[in-house]
Amino acid sequence: MAGLGSLPTARRGQNAVLRRAAAPYSDQYPYTGAKLDGKAGTGKGGVQVPAPGDTKHYYQDPPPGAYRGPCPGLNTLANHGFLSRDGITTYTEMVAGLQNVYNVDFATAVALTMLGFVFDGDPISEMISIGGDATLITGQDGNFTGEYGGVSKHGTFELDVSLTRNDFYLTGDSHSFNGTLFAMMLETAKNTSSASNPLFDFNAMALYRSQQYDRARVENPWLYFPELALHNYGAATFLYEAFPSSAKNNTPDLETISSFFGAVQLEDGTWGHVGERPPPNWHNRVVPMTLADVTGGIDALYAAYPKDFGANLGGEWFSLNQTYTPSTNPSRKRQAPSAGDDSLVCGAYGEILETALAAPQPYAMYGFVLEKAGPVFAPYNCSFPGLPTSIAGLANS
Repeated sequence: MAGLGSLPTARRGQNAVLRRAAAPYSDQYPYTGAKLDGKAGTGKGGVQVPAPGDTKHYYQDPPPGAYRGPCPGLNTLANHGFLSRDGITTYTEMVAGLQNVYNVDFATAVALTMLGFVFDGDPISEMISIGGDATLITGQDGNFTGEYGGVSKHGTFELDVSLTRNDFYLTGDSHSFNGTLFAMMLETAKNTSSASNPLFDFNAMALYRSQQYDRARVENPWLYFPELALHNYGAATFLYEAFPSSAKNNTPDLETISSFFGAVQLEDGTWGHVGERPPPNWHNRVVPMTLADVTGGIDALYAAYPKDFGANLGGEWFSLNQTYTPSTNPSRKRQAPSAGDDSLVCGAYGEILETALAAPQPYAMYGFVLEKAGPVFAPYNCSFPGLPTSIAGLANS
């Protein structure tokens, strides 16, 4: 592989993990109908995951050397073979897995997949690690396109002020589950709902996001919280939008959330970690989750407890003078999507395009985004002055 000699010696053992494709889908177990072809499924949800009898998608512990990262949702997909169980997945696997398991609609599956890729994936091989650096596996021989760190790489897709992961500066590990933080999140859920039946709903997530920020301002002398950190608010929406079971009235209860986070309570009352998975008899959403659900959720969570974007420099806070004005108010979570959601969707697409231009190989990444995401976002008639919105425009820019 071109460029191999310049890579750190510690990374030359990555090939010890051989990539295994995701388990194929079948007509017997169609889920929401998405195949490993990068196309849309039916969006008909309310189905049990994994389907009874579909042994290819039953839970398995990660194989030795497998990659897992900070995202419980992606770890769950890999543990069930909806992504390659080694944690080295592809664009088509991720787009299908997000649709079939969580019943996110096609545009949302593409947008979420692209956000991962523009930060941490390889546009030539169309592969990405859901954990740490696996450039020697995700890259193609003769087409080394730069070092892509995987989803665990700090400062790209993974950022400070996570729900259950440490800030990188504090431990050097910002991808592993932290049982103490899970316990704090649970305590917040108890306070916003009830101690006997804590719910990880909007109210709990909005308050806990605020508490995590306030805690990090004090505890992390090198905290970095740019506007990009709004991605963490989007991740929080999954706890009450994607993880609850439609067979349990879409209730984000402790059984459900602890299972997706791999959180198990130990005899001493603390929380340990096992492989992430849905709880027994789990059924996905009946109605597909849309980009408006995600972007509107970000708006509402942030609006509930607005925070200053900035950085601690040796413990002294410096504002970045970035402003974010939510286009909705906290009651947005109870409202149906409106025509104004188009601006939120276009904002997400614009961020993907701009981030692609900063990739190690911007031409390849930008072309990859236009090819895969361009047709999906075309109906929204998004306008980005100065940014090419077609392959032809890219070639002439």
